[in-house]
Amino acid sequence: MQWYLKVLKNYVGFQGRASRQEYWMFVLVNVIISIVLSIIDTMADLSSVLTGIYSLLILLPSLAVGVRRLHDTGRSGWWLLISLIPLIGSIILIVFACQDSQEGDNQYGPNPKRSVGY
Repeated sequence: MQWYLKVLKNYVGFQGRASRQEYWMFVLVNVIISIVLSIIDTMADLSSVLTGIYSLLILLPSLAVGVRRLHDTGRSGWWLLISLIPLIGSIILIVFACQDSQEGDNQYGPNPKRSVGY
């Protein structure tokens, strides 16, 4: 949960880098919350009201952590736009998000692994 809150606190931080753990823990908590809200929506017959509101609230932090994750692999945040290509774009982004951090500092900042003691 600390990783999720860390991303929310840095919700407009498009500079810097995000480690694999930070990114994937955020995604995991995000998916769990979405599933719970979906179940509540279905049980209360709200037609995805809660899920829609949550998606809007989490949009900016999701974009920011995605950009920082791409920075960590040495890529520009503009690579997020590849997700506009159906299916293939999402697969490419998943591959990029799974890749390890660039060693040492890069043009986007210091390696996040070093700063958390790995």
